[in-house]
Amino acid sequence: MVNSEAKTPRERYRAQVRTEIKERAWEQIATAGASALSLNAIAKQMGMSGPALYRYFAGRDELITELVRDAYRSLADTFGAAVRTGADATALAHALRAWALADPQRYFLVYGTPVPGYHAPEDVTAIAREIMAALLDACARLPEDRPASPFDEHLEDHRDWAAGHPAPAATLHRALTFWTRLHGVLSLELSGHFTGMGFDPAHLFTTELTELTGALE
Repeated sequence: MVNSEAKTPRERYRAQVRTEIKERAWEQIATAGASALSLNAIAKQMGMSGPALYRYFAGRDELITELVRDAYRSLADTFGAAVRTGADATALAHALRAWALADPQRYFLVYGTPVPGYHAPEDVTAIAREIMAALLDACARLPEDRPASPFDEHLEDHRDWAAGHPAPAATLHRALTFWTRLHGVLSLELSGHFTGMGFDPAHLFTTELTELTGALE
């Protein structure tokens, strides 16, 4: 990585403008969603012409890719920091929820409704696999006492998402169950679907997590 002090004034200016563009993009996403992202609208907010802004991002998809990459990298770094402290699957789950609550729009960009017509490049999906690898490692440390499932056999033939992780299919299934159920609770919470129900979503998340780890352990 190039040290910021080693950059030329032009490079520092370019980095500052790109950062401001991304900040404006997040504001748009919070207001109207990622599918409504408009580089021309961002240019107008910044007092730039559309063509001038396109010198910093070639198009909408490049800007979305940068935002998605930043979001995934942030979660991967969060998991990485937790793993370095010896976090287990429960600690990773709480780290995920804290990360999601800190910036719901960032969460929805990567785990919400896909942006129509957008496809993430391979380096972005590689970061997503890094996140799953941390979860797989945590689940692999749990006792193996659950009965085999027909889905386990299916996973033996579809391991690409696990990035070659050596865990057996039962562990892959365990990690997927863990991941999908917790995202289900988080997505509903962040979308406001529990509003007015009279309970604390944090308690539901903790209960679901307890049931998962109890079932897994």
